[in-house]
Amino acid sequence: MLLALSSASCDKPTEQPPSPRPALVRIVEESPDLNAMILVGEVRPRFESKQGFRVNGKIIERKVDVGAFVKKGQMLARLDSADSALSATAAQADVQAAEANRDLAAAELTRYRSLFAKNFVSASALDVKVAELKSANAKLAQVQSQARISVNQTQYTQLSADRNGVVTLIHAEPGQVVAAGEMVAQIAGTDELEVLLAVPESRMDEVKLNAKVSLKLWANPQKIYSGFVREISPSAETTTRAFNLRVAIADADAAVKLGATARVRFSPRDDKQMMGILIPAAALTEHNGSKSVWVIDANNKAQPRPVVTGPFGEDGAWVTSGLQIGEKIAVAGVHTLLKDQQVKPIIEAKP
Repeated sequence: MLLALSSASCDKPTEQPPSPRPALVRIVEESPDLNAMILVGEVRPRFESKQGFRVNGKIIERKVDVGAFVKKGQMLARLDSADSALSATAAQADVQAAEANRDLAAAELTRYRSLFAKNFVSASALDVKVAELKSANAKLAQVQSQARISVNQTQYTQLSADRNGVVTLIHAEPGQVVAAGEMVAQIAGTDELEVLLAVPESRMDEVKLNAKVSLKLWANPQKIYSGFVREISPSAETTTRAFNLRVAIADADAAVKLGATARVRFSPRDDKQMMGILIPAAALTEHNGSKSVWVIDANNKAQPRPVVTGPFGEDGAWVTSGLQIGEKIAVAGVHTLLKDQQVKPIIEAKP
């Protein structure tokens, strides 16, 4: 029996150590803009105009809809031009009549000069004919100007876009009678885009005209755009007590949409700049009552490390001390790790 038990114990397989647990890790990098101001704003066009006819009339045709992209000079809407065409025709008739009167006055003056040279008429009679010719020329110039106005009003029955852009609002339909200057369409220029921001008065000293900034769209945070401060309002809003700021987007592309939400990061002032490391908030945990992270050492073992944290933001948490550049920290599942636990690090892909 002893021999049998001995042989059975020798045949029992030895227990294998557990395989290393996969762990998502990030390599620590320096982030020198701990105090950088980040504000959220709305993408706006730099130029936005309300288009309207220059004459009264009834709309008989509308060529565009909201959201349509238009080119400068493209027709947006058209008025009934029957009345303006009749006015132009009447004005041309007045011009022809004035030209006939002018020609008659010129011929009369020529005849009277010939008679005056032969002493058949008095000097006062000749002066009357000179005055009649001047009056006829003035009348002709007047009706010619009125004729040009009538022709222009005929052209004003077509409303054309004054810039390249997108139609953001339509305020008139065919059949509607509109007055001169009444808004028919609103066009937002797409050649120059900017972000409208509200800066708290306590941080206005961090904003300078023409200062360079970086921007990210809420819909596509992976791409970074460049810009500069184009305009700073000289007075604060009465309701919010904040100053309006306009930041021009220098390299806007088709992905930048009007009305989109954008985050603008300002460079910190030199006297306020602090060194720090930005890590995901999920990498922080509690260990022995203090904030800590799990550092993956050279042997791929998890080790808790106390850290000192700064402010928290939507990008993560700032660590002011406790970490070194180049170290690897776990960024997922940190609440299930154990000290000296063997892990298989998986480097987090950069966005």
